[in-house]
Amino acid sequence: MITGIHHVAISVPALDEAVDFYHGTLGFEKVFSNSWFGDRDQADQVIGLKNTHAKVQMLKAGNAYLELWEYIKPKPLKQEFNYSPANHGIAHIALQVSNIDAEFDRLSNAGMTFHQPPVDLGNSHAIYGRDPFGNVIELYEVTGEKAL
Repeated sequence: MITGIHHVAISVPALDEAVDFYHGTLGFEKVFSNSWFGDRDQADQVIGLKNTHAKVQMLKAGNAYLELWEYIKPKPLKQEFNYSPANHGIAHIALQVSNIDAEFDRLSNAGMTFHQPPVDLGNSHAIYGRDPFGNVIELYEVTGEKAL
């Protein structure tokens, strides 16, 4: 039986920079970190790759966990910064906020990129932006009782 989503994982090219953004800028709490250098057979079995070398940081905000991965081996393919959210795979993660205009201003000033200011959807406000690596992050504020 599925009881919920435990975490979302994002592969990043620079773990320290990603932690600075997700912990330092977005405010996620650090939960634990781990790393290995090709000596973790169990990790390789779970992942389905051989002789992996990776660094991981688990973060938490509210009831959501976020797992950041930096793979050193195998060398990952580079993701284009402006990839389309319509591409297959994880399209975005959505962060619920309590004041979208203030968060939009704060995150814009911190270097997060947005294509326009937040949009009023009636019972909610939303906008897509990008982290320092191009991953799409939606800011989402519930403003009415019919919004999820």
